[in-house]
Amino acid sequence: MDEATDWARQWAAKVKLLVLDVDGVLTDSGLYYDAEGRVSQRFDVRDGMGVKLAQAAGIKIAAISGLAHGAAKARLTELGVDAAYFGHRDKRPVFLETCRGFGVSRFETAYLGDDWVDAPAMNLAGLPMAVADAQPEIKSLALWISACPGGHGAVREAVRFILAAQGKLAGLWGHWLGEG
Repeated sequence: MDEATDWARQWAAKVKLLVLDVDGVLTDSGLYYDAEGRVSQRFDVRDGMGVKLAQAAGIKIAAISGLAHGAAKARLTELGVDAAYFGHRDKRPVFLETCRGFGVSRFETAYLGDDWVDAPAMNLAGLPMAVADAQPEIKSLALWISACPGGHGAVREAVRFILAAQGKLAGLWGHWLGEG
């Protein structure tokens, strides 16, 4: 294990709140328009399972989007995330308010992002994380970078990393198998 990974694991062990960007993290960044101008987006079911696993382990999930598309709102409602905010290009104040609302220190928070709009909030998080296809500047801020690109299992991968660091992953797997 290298020093950077060990450092990221130490921060991951403290995470009580995972904040996710939406477009480019929960989605593949694509916006699909129909003839009437309605937008649809693609979501990966593995990421949805990651959200549910984190919640089962007691980690709160929040999402902050710079956009406000109905598809994202519907998916986040379906997943039952603990908090979702839309149309916020300046994510820093929303991030801080979310931490306060859950009674969690920003140092007990992970933020998974992909683009420049995420940088101010990432810089506040104890564990800044980036998806594999994030912008280079975002990767440079991250203590952990997924192998999966956004919208293709990166959230699930981030959750696995956090749960493993907290010693909860094996227990959840055992529970899933009916052993716990």
